[in-house]
Amino acid sequence: MKKTKQPVIVLVGPTAVGKTKLSIHIAKAFNGEIISGDSMQIYKRMDIGTAKITPEEMDGVPHHLIDMKEPDESFSTAEFQQLVRMKIKEIAARGKTPMIVGGTGLYIQSVLYDYTFTDEKSDPSFREEMALFEQQHGSLQLHEKLKAVDPDAAKAIHPNNVRRVIRALEVIHTTGQKMSEMQNGHQEVPLYDTAFIGLKMDREVLYERIHQRIDMMIDEGLIEEVSALYQSGLKDCQSVQAIGYKELYAYFQGDCSLDEAILQLKQNSRRYAKRQFTWFRNKMDVTWFDMTPPCHFSDKKEEIFAYIAGKLGLKAKL
Repeated sequence: MKKTKQPVIVLVGPTAVGKTKLSIHIAKAFNGEIISGDSMQIYKRMDIGTAKITPEEMDGVPHHLIDMKEPDESFSTAEFQQLVRMKIKEIAARGKTPMIVGGTGLYIQSVLYDYTFTDEKSDPSFREEMALFEQQHGSLQLHEKLKAVDPDAAKAIHPNNVRRVIRALEVIHTTGQKMSEMQNGHQEVPLYDTAFIGLKMDREVLYERIHQRIDMMIDEGLIEEVSALYQSGLKDCQSVQAIGYKELYAYFQGDCSLDEAILQLKQNSRRYAKRQFTWFRNKMDVTWFDMTPPCHFSDKKEEIFAYIAGKLGLKAKL
């Protein structure tokens, strides 16, 4: 008898495209529990800047991998992979449908495919050497180092993500293999019976939504949230390298004005949204649904539910 794969619903797309609201509708229709596919929502006390779903927005749908770590703790793709696969088993054992929702492409990809890591091979002295190089010459020069030895990894990693640039260089240094080659070595067939739903939107409309979201975050207390982290002495941590935090850290450190920090935050958020869409389009077999206004979820509801039902053999509760 052929063993059937566990059904998993996956909802992806760039920041501000509307994943959160839609995810609740889908979870309720298909008896689902949601696993966060966002690398930063794992952190406590980082709510506004990560656009973390509120208990009210959850509307009774269980959510996982939110508020599990302190901001001074590290969190790796390998750890995410392990935690999510465990949660998928737990949710399925309760007779519920596991559902991953988020925009961190590498993390989600690591769960769904036969994806292995080389985190056990490290060289702290090399990392220290690269960190010193970055301090002396800047993140762009460090990124050029990576581009010279692993152009594909350099394309996937933003120069500002110094930690990941150094890790990619360290992988080559310790293993002789390129990180991009290791990532491309995973099996192309998902480990689960997966319904990939992607949300897209006209670029200019999406960018305007991003700007509006950031303005709303500031009204809701983003500056105060980041200030509390800064005043607590939290520095040089993975968490505060996230978009929404590093820009305001620059302001608190006196490197720029508040207006300049907010402009940089909006620009970095637009660039991130573009990279997110490119990643999902190139790395996963996503079925895309255009949510450009005036389109609303209610206009796409039947189409999305029919796609999930047909792909996974599940029946929607309407």
